[in-house]
Amino acid sequence: MKAVARLLNAMRAAGVIQEYALFGAVAQMRYTEAVATIDADVLVVVPAPERLDMLAGIYQFCADKGYYPEGEAIAVGGWPTQFVPVFSPLTREALEQAETADFEGVPLRVVRADHLAAIALSVGRTKDFLRILALLESESVTAEQIGRLAARHGLAEEWRAFDTKFLNG
Repeated sequence: MKAVARLLNAMRAAGVIQEYALFGAVAQMRYTEAVATIDADVLVVVPAPERLDMLAGIYQFCADKGYYPEGEAIAVGGWPTQFVPVFSPLTREALEQAETADFEGVPLRVVRADHLAAIALSVGRTKDFLRILALLESESVTAEQIGRLAARHGLAEEWRAFDTKFLNG
């Protein structure tokens, strides 16, 4: 993961991306016990998001550094890394409010627990619901925090359904 952190910071410094934040299962491990995952997911803001090939600069930068695509991801230091452009007001806010963690002496921006939970709620797969439950169990976030964030981003009904099904709300 150290190689991923270094690469992301280098991309930002070079202007290939404007900002980034780790999210998904790897980010969850900052707040909970380790979970099984095969890749690192990274939210990014690119300089020209209106371009059809908006990730081309990322792929070229990575290739120049010796990191090449493997399927949907780019292999970086043993981690398949997927670059995901911000895709909603929720993911933009998550990226903007991400925290900087220290990973073996290298700064690495990571989405906060409340945003991880809300993004998981918006996706709505079983593994996403398990992520929310793990974040709640670890006390990294409260149901009230998720509920407020969900309401602000049009996910109030999804949160009510989750609360009823899993939290006996």
